[in-house]
Amino acid sequence: MNDTTQLRAAIIGLLGFAAVEEELLLAATGAAEQGNPTCWAAVPLVAHNTEFRRQQVCRLDAIRRVQTPPAFAEVDHRSEEVYRRYCEQAPDGVALAAREVTAALIDGLSATSDDDLLDPSRNPWLDGRQLWLQIIVRGFWHPTGHLGDYYLGHGRADRAVALQAQAVAVASYLSAPGPARGMAYYNLACAQARADLPDEAIDSLRRADEMNPGLLAKADDDADFAVLRASGRLLSLLGQ
Repeated sequence: MNDTTQLRAAIIGLLGFAAVEEELLLAATGAAEQGNPTCWAAVPLVAHNTEFRRQQVCRLDAIRRVQTPPAFAEVDHRSEEVYRRYCEQAPDGVALAAREVTAALIDGLSATSDDDLLDPSRNPWLDGRQLWLQIIVRGFWHPTGHLGDYYLGHGRADRAVALQAQAVAVASYLSAPGPARGMAYYNLACAQARADLPDEAIDSLRRADEMNPGLLAKADDDADFAVLRASGRLLSLLGQ
Protein backbone atom coordinates (compact mmCIF):
# COMPACT_ATOMS: atom_id res chain seq x y z
CA MET A 1 0.00 0.00 0.00
CA ASN A 2 2.38 2.68 -1.24
CA ASP A 3 -0.10 5.07 -2.86
CA THR A 4 -2.26 6.47 -0.08
CA THR A 5 -4.58 8.50 -2.29
CA GLN A 6 -7.28 5.82 -2.24
CA LEU A 7 -6.64 5.08 1.42
CA ARG A 8 -7.11 8.72 2.42
CA ALA A 9 -10.30 8.96 0.37
CA ALA A 10 -11.67 5.83 2.01
CA ILE A 11 -10.90 7.14 5.50
CA ILE A 12 -12.62 10.45 4.77
CA GLY A 13 -15.66 8.58 3.46
CA LEU A 14 -15.86 6.42 6.59
CA LEU A 15 -15.49 9.43 8.87
CA GLY A 16 -18.23 11.20 6.94
CA PHE A 17 -20.60 8.24 7.17
CA ALA A 18 -20.32 8.08 10.96
CA ALA A 19 -20.70 11.84 11.29
CA VAL A 20 -23.85 11.91 9.15
CA GLU A 21 -25.40 9.08 11.16
CA GLU A 22 -24.79 11.08 14.33
CA GLU A 23 -26.46 14.12 12.76
CA LEU A 24 -29.46 11.98 11.84
CA LEU A 25 -29.74 10.66 15.37
CA LEU A 26 -29.57 14.12 16.92
CA ALA A 27 -32.17 15.41 14.47
CA ALA A 28 -34.54 12.57 15.32
CA THR A 29 -34.33 12.90 19.11
CA GLY A 30 -35.21 15.71 21.45
CA ALA A 31 -32.87 17.47 23.85
CA ALA A 32 -35.06 16.28 26.72
CA GLU A 33 -34.57 12.60 25.87
CA GLN A 34 -33.91 10.56 28.97
CA GLY A 35 -31.12 8.04 29.32
CA ASN A 36 -28.85 6.41 31.85
CA PRO A 37 -25.39 4.78 31.99
CA THR A 38 -26.78 1.50 30.68
CA CYS A 39 -28.94 3.07 27.96
CA TRP A 40 -27.44 6.30 26.73
CA ALA A 41 -29.45 9.19 25.32
CA ALA A 42 -28.39 10.61 21.95
CA VAL A 43 -26.75 13.86 23.09
CA PRO A 44 -24.30 12.34 25.61
CA LEU A 45 -23.53 9.53 23.16
CA VAL A 46 -22.50 11.96 20.44
CA ALA A 47 -20.57 14.01 23.01
CA HIS A 48 -18.60 10.90 23.92
CA ASN A 49 -17.90 10.03 20.29
CA THR A 50 -16.72 13.59 19.74
CA GLU A 51 -14.32 13.42 22.65
CA PHE A 52 -12.92 10.16 21.30
CA ARG A 53 -12.33 11.77 17.91
CA ARG A 54 -10.80 14.82 19.51
CA GLN A 55 -8.19 12.61 21.16
CA GLN A 56 -7.19 11.36 17.71
CA VAL A 57 -6.94 14.94 16.48
CA CYS A 58 -4.59 15.59 19.40
CA ARG A 59 -2.47 12.60 18.39
CA LEU A 60 -2.19 13.75 14.79
CA ASP A 61 -1.20 17.21 15.97
CA ALA A 62 1.50 15.69 18.19
CA ILE A 63 2.88 13.73 15.23
CA ARG A 64 3.17 16.88 13.16
CA ARG A 65 5.00 18.57 16.05
CA VAL A 66 7.24 15.50 16.50
CA GLN A 67 5.96 15.09 20.04
CA THR A 68 4.47 12.28 22.10
CA PRO A 69 0.75 12.80 22.75
CA PRO A 70 -0.72 12.41 26.22
CA ALA A 71 -2.04 9.04 27.30
CA PHE A 72 -5.83 9.00 27.40
CA ALA A 73 -7.60 7.05 30.13
CA GLU A 74 -10.05 4.28 29.36
CA VAL A 75 -13.71 5.32 29.64
CA ASP A 76 -16.09 3.34 31.84
CA HIS A 77 -19.25 3.56 29.74
CA ARG A 78 -21.40 2.42 32.66
CA SER A 79 -20.09 5.02 35.09
CA GLU A 80 -22.75 7.38 36.45
CA GLU A 81 -20.16 10.13 36.79
CA VAL A 82 -18.94 9.74 33.21
CA TYR A 83 -22.46 9.72 31.84
CA ARG A 84 -23.48 12.77 33.88
CA ARG A 85 -20.47 14.71 32.58
CA TYR A 86 -21.58 14.16 29.00
CA CYS A 87 -25.20 15.01 29.85
CA GLU A 88 -24.13 18.40 31.18
CA GLN A 89 -23.14 19.54 27.70
CA ALA A 90 -25.67 21.67 25.81
CA PRO A 91 -27.28 19.86 22.85
CA ASP A 92 -26.52 22.66 20.37
CA GLY A 93 -22.92 22.72 21.52
CA VAL A 94 -22.64 18.95 21.15
CA ALA A 95 -23.87 19.07 17.55
CA LEU A 96 -21.51 21.91 16.67
CA ALA A 97 -18.53 20.26 18.36
CA ALA A 98 -19.22 17.00 16.50
CA ARG A 99 -19.06 18.79 13.16
CA GLU A 100 -15.97 20.74 14.08
CA VAL A 101 -14.00 17.78 15.36
CA THR A 102 -14.84 15.68 12.29
CA ALA A 103 -13.54 18.49 10.09
CA ALA A 104 -10.44 18.78 12.28
CA LEU A 105 -9.81 15.04 12.00
CA ILE A 106 -10.06 15.19 8.21
CA ASP A 107 -7.71 18.19 8.17
CA GLY A 108 -5.32 16.32 10.44
CA LEU A 109 -5.38 13.33 8.14
CA SER A 110 -4.59 15.54 5.16
CA ALA A 111 -1.64 17.10 6.99
CA THR A 112 -0.16 13.74 8.05
CA SER A 113 2.60 12.29 5.90
CA ASP A 114 2.30 8.96 4.11
CA ASP A 115 5.23 7.66 6.13
CA ASP A 116 3.50 8.40 9.41
CA LEU A 117 0.24 6.88 8.21
CA LEU A 118 1.84 3.62 7.12
CA ASP A 119 4.90 3.08 9.32
CA PRO A 120 4.14 2.70 13.04
CA SER A 121 7.83 2.51 13.92
CA ARG A 122 8.08 6.26 13.31
CA ASN A 123 5.95 6.82 16.41
CA PRO A 124 6.82 4.25 19.08
CA TRP A 125 3.84 5.23 21.26
CA LEU A 126 1.61 3.57 18.64
CA ASP A 127 2.94 0.22 19.92
CA GLY A 128 3.06 -1.19 16.41
CA ARG A 129 -0.46 -0.12 15.46
CA GLN A 130 -0.87 1.51 12.07
CA LEU A 131 -1.94 5.14 12.34
CA TRP A 132 -4.35 5.03 9.42
CA LEU A 133 -6.29 2.23 11.07
CA GLN A 134 -6.34 4.04 14.41
CA ILE A 135 -8.01 7.00 12.69
CA ILE A 136 -10.66 4.63 11.36
CA VAL A 137 -11.10 3.07 14.79
CA ARG A 138 -11.75 6.40 16.48
CA GLY A 139 -13.63 8.08 13.67
CA PHE A 140 -15.71 5.20 12.29
CA TRP A 141 -15.65 1.89 14.14
CA HIS A 142 -16.08 3.26 17.65
CA PRO A 143 -18.84 5.80 16.86
CA THR A 144 -20.88 3.47 14.64
CA GLY A 145 -20.62 0.80 17.32
CA HIS A 146 -22.13 3.18 19.86
CA LEU A 147 -24.81 4.25 17.41
CA GLY A 148 -25.79 0.62 16.98
CA ASP A 149 -25.87 0.20 20.76
CA TYR A 150 -28.18 3.21 20.98
CA TYR A 151 -30.75 1.72 18.64
CA LEU A 152 -30.53 -1.69 20.27
CA GLY A 153 -30.95 -0.15 23.71
CA HIS A 154 -34.00 1.80 22.57
CA GLY A 155 -35.82 -1.19 21.12
CA ARG A 156 -34.88 -0.58 17.48
CA ALA A 157 -32.89 -3.67 16.61
CA ASP A 158 -33.94 -3.40 12.96
CA ARG A 159 -32.43 0.07 12.75
CA ALA A 160 -29.22 -1.12 14.42
CA VAL A 161 -28.80 -3.96 11.93
CA ALA A 162 -29.64 -1.69 8.99
CA LEU A 163 -27.11 0.90 10.18
CA GLN A 164 -24.30 -1.62 10.43
CA ALA A 165 -25.23 -3.26 7.12
CA GLN A 166 -25.01 0.17 5.52
CA ALA A 167 -21.62 0.73 7.13
CA VAL A 168 -20.40 -2.51 5.54
CA ALA A 169 -21.77 -1.39 2.18
CA VAL A 170 -20.10 2.02 2.46
CA ALA A 171 -16.76 0.46 3.41
CA SER A 172 -17.01 -1.80 0.35
CA TYR A 173 -18.08 1.06 -1.92
CA LEU A 174 -15.07 3.09 -0.76
CA SER A 175 -12.73 0.12 -1.34
CA ALA A 176 -11.60 0.47 2.27
CA PRO A 177 -8.72 -1.83 3.29
CA GLY A 178 -9.59 -5.26 4.63
CA PRO A 179 -8.99 -4.46 8.31
CA ALA A 180 -11.45 -1.56 8.13
CA ARG A 181 -14.07 -3.62 6.32
CA GLY A 182 -13.56 -6.34 8.91
CA MET A 183 -14.40 -3.84 11.64
CA ALA A 184 -17.62 -2.94 9.83
CA TYR A 185 -18.55 -6.62 9.62
CA TYR A 186 -17.75 -7.03 13.31
CA ASN A 187 -20.18 -4.26 14.26
CA LEU A 188 -22.77 -5.85 12.01
CA ALA A 189 -22.27 -9.19 13.75
CA CYS A 190 -22.75 -7.50 17.14
CA ALA A 191 -26.06 -5.99 16.05
CA GLN A 192 -27.25 -9.23 14.45
CA ALA A 193 -26.41 -11.28 17.52
CA ARG A 194 -28.34 -8.93 19.80
CA ALA A 195 -31.21 -8.80 17.31
CA ASP A 196 -31.57 -12.61 17.60
CA LEU A 197 -30.13 -13.32 14.16
CA PRO A 198 -27.47 -15.89 15.11
CA ASP A 199 -26.92 -17.36 11.64
CA GLU A 200 -26.35 -13.92 10.15
CA ALA A 201 -24.10 -12.95 13.07
CA ILE A 202 -21.89 -16.00 12.60
CA ASP A 203 -21.59 -15.29 8.89
CA SER A 204 -20.64 -11.66 9.56
CA LEU A 205 -18.06 -12.75 12.15
CA ARG A 206 -16.51 -15.11 9.62
CA ARG A 207 -16.22 -12.25 7.16
CA ALA A 208 -14.75 -10.01 9.85
CA ASP A 209 -12.15 -12.67 10.64
CA GLU A 210 -11.24 -13.07 6.97
CA MET A 211 -10.50 -9.37 6.65
CA ASN A 212 -9.21 -8.60 10.14
CA PRO A 213 -8.18 -11.83 11.92
CA GLY A 214 -7.41 -10.16 15.24
CA LEU A 215 -11.06 -9.34 15.82
CA LEU A 216 -12.09 -12.87 16.79
CA ALA A 217 -10.03 -12.59 19.96
CA LYS A 218 -12.18 -9.59 20.91
CA ALA A 219 -15.34 -11.55 20.19
CA ASP A 220 -14.40 -14.20 22.73
CA ASP A 221 -15.40 -11.97 25.66
CA ASP A 222 -17.68 -9.45 23.94
CA ALA A 223 -21.02 -9.23 25.76
CA ASP A 224 -22.82 -8.79 22.44
CA PHE A 225 -22.09 -12.41 21.62
CA ALA A 226 -23.37 -13.91 24.86
CA VAL A 227 -26.09 -15.85 23.03
CA LEU A 228 -23.59 -17.27 20.56
CA ARG A 229 -21.34 -18.36 23.42
CA ALA A 230 -24.22 -19.97 25.29
CA SER A 231 -25.17 -21.99 22.21
CA GLY A 232 -21.56 -23.06 21.59
CA ARG A 233 -21.58 -21.53 18.12
CA LEU A 234 -18.98 -18.93 18.91
CA LEU A 235 -16.65 -21.55 20.38
CA SER A 236 -17.02 -23.56 17.19
CA LEU A 237 -16.08 -20.52 15.12
CA LEU A 238 -13.09 -19.71 17.32
CA GLY A 239 -11.90 -23.28 17.00
CA GLN A 240 -11.73 -23.20 13.22
